[in-house]
Amino acid sequence: MEFIYPAKFTAAKEGGYTVTFPDFRGAVTEGDDLKEAFDMAEDCLGGLLAGIEADKKKFPEATTLTAFPANDKNEFINLIKVDLTEYKRRVNDKPVKKTVYIPKGLNDRAEELGVNFSRLLRDALTQEIRP
Repeated sequence: MEFIYPAKFTAAKEGGYTVTFPDFRGAVTEGDDLKEAFDMAEDCLGGLLAGIEADKKKFPEATTLTAFPANDKNEFINLIKVDLTEYKRRVNDKPVKKTVYIPKGLNDRAEELGVNFSRLLRDALTQEIRP
């Protein structure tokens, strides 16, 4: 199931963008640059929709782009599309065990620093394969 909702992107004074969704009260995300803001907006919308579906509630009707204008030159409105089935598959996959081999010295130093190997590998894989 694909959904498309409008989002308002506002350039932050300190850099990056804040993203809000007029159809979802209190829904806010942000990104350090425009690409990250779009990625975060898609992820935020996916999470919102997955929650609505899990609660067995009705999805809100999407506001049209012309229903709310950008207030100044630091804002723009754009549509965000989410394939809810794909989002849930990507986010809700059950973890699987993988065995990896790394040099002992690297392992020892990472353990000293308290590195979470699972999170590090997951984040690196997500960054590597993200379209």
